[in-house]
Amino acid sequence: MKDPVYKLIELTGTSTLSVEDAVNRAVKRAHKTVKNLRWFQVVDTRGAIAKGRVEHWQVTIKVGFSVDG
Repeated sequence: MKDPVYKLIELTGTSTLSVEDAVNRAVKRAHKTVKNLRWFQVVDTRGAIAKGRVEHWQVTIKVGFSVDG
């Protein structure tokens, strides 16, 4: 396809390890049901704090995938 058309979905990945792990978890899960994943954009990052330490990351991403046509 010369000039692809893309659709966007928004996902929130979570991780106790890192922001990068949260993104990877979201992309990995989307890959199970959505074809032609092409790119992502981080739109929000937040987390939970417990006992003065980061306990959990939440990262919201927009994922673009090409639409077959």
